[in-house]
Amino acid sequence: MTKPMLLSDFERLPPARHPVTRAVALDGLSGSIDAVAEHGPDSHRFLRFQWYAAALSAYGGRARTIVVEHDSDPVIALPMVRFGPGPARLAAVPGCYWPFRSFPASQAADAPAFAALLSALAGEVNALRIGPVYDGDTSLTPLLQAARAGGWAVLGRFVADSYLLDMAAAQEEGTWPRNSTLRKNRFHEKHLGEHGSLDWQFLSRPDWEAGGFDALATVEENSWIAARTDGSDAKFTQSGHGAFWRAAAIDPVLAGMMWAALLRVEGTPAAFSFDINAGVLKYAIANSYDPAFAKHSPGKLLYYRNLVRALDDGMRTVDWGAGDSGYKRVIGAAKGPAIRDWLLLRPGLPAMLGRALRQVWERSGQAPASAAEVTPADT
Repeated sequence: MTKPMLLSDFERLPPARHPVTRAVALDGLSGSIDAVAEHGPDSHRFLRFQWYAAALSAYGGRARTIVVEHDSDPVIALPMVRFGPGPARLAAVPGCYWPFRSFPASQAADAPAFAALLSALAGEVNALRIGPVYDGDTSLTPLLQAARAGGWAVLGRFVADSYLLDMAAAQEEGTWPRNSTLRKNRFHEKHLGEHGSLDWQFLSRPDWEAGGFDALATVEENSWIAARTDGSDAKFTQSGHGAFWRAAAIDPVLAGMMWAALLRVEGTPAAFSFDINAGVLKYAIANSYDPAFAKHSPGKLLYYRNLVRALDDGMRTVDWGAGDSGYKRVIGAAKGPAIRDWLLLRPGLPAMLGRALRQVWERSGQAPASAAEVTPADT
């Protein structure tokens, strides 16, 4: 007769443990920001700790960060700074407008993670501004979905259209760059050389500490920005946004993503094109030139060289962002996702007020460009 087995004869196993998702709000910028960014899509990996630290240093503000962890691993990091009257409890995601303002989220972040983020956010603010940011942003889109499902008011306003150049596809089709364009470029380059010796350079991580930003600022100081405006929109001058980019480049990872093409004429900086390289995607952040050489299109000559180099380096797409669509369409760029500003207002009275003011917020944005305004210039 078989002896029956007693319960004590079985090995006791620990109870099954379910992964835990939790969110916590912390003072300052969290060290988890980099860990989250490194597990996000290539397009968002510039959203690192020093990116936000540079913004606080250049533009002011005190940060708090909501970190969402899944099974102890950080999967979302949302930095924010307060603005407006204290009792209003308004906050915004800090950063730089170029290429956009968003926050890092790991590709492992799921719907419960974004729900946890919103729950913590409701305890921190009445309203959060995120943007300008692209439609379809990989961090923002699931947050908007969770916010709408959770009773938050979600208000968007149009800022601009973006423009994208799929240069790899165009080259495979044999349409980029056009032979006619290359002939024109050789003609202009020949006559530009009459002003002095031409030095075409590419700047990357080692060059920023060696005066790279100063060379770009020199071009801006001689450009139309200085001549026609107060110069506050210049990217690299001391009176513009130079403090931000210099501070961001302290992070060697960010510095390694920064890239510039620079033309010197007789040793003097004459034109530049500055980008952030994110995997196979290039964000075209800024370009400028000295109008003393405008007749020979130094900016155009430079960015064509820059894009050909990008192709050689394995890059496929250029995101030209917003702004003058004429020359971008001549290059071959097509309209991409819209860029918008968003307000998220927590459930309750803030959401009620937000819905009542929806049209005011929408009208405070820009009107989409008409077809006539985006017709490519003659080539």
